[in-house]
Amino acid sequence: MNESASNRKKTSRGWYWLLLVPFIGTLWPPFFASETPTLGGFPFFYWYLFLWVIISALLTFFVYWMTRDR
Repeated sequence: MNESASNRKKTSRGWYWLLLVPFIGTLWPPFFASETPTLGGFPFFYWYLFLWVIISALLTFFVYWMTRDR
């Protein structure tokens, strides 16, 4: 493995830290365990967690895209 490949691998590892964002956003239930504000009739608890499902999928795709071998 040459030096540029080694640097590229180290740089790509940093993208994996983004995968912790969904855990941090859903780690403390007292923050989002409420009914208000509602969105389309759904309590905050439900739409907040569903939003994190979408964000998690997008972040996972982004990290995959940034760390794949080209």
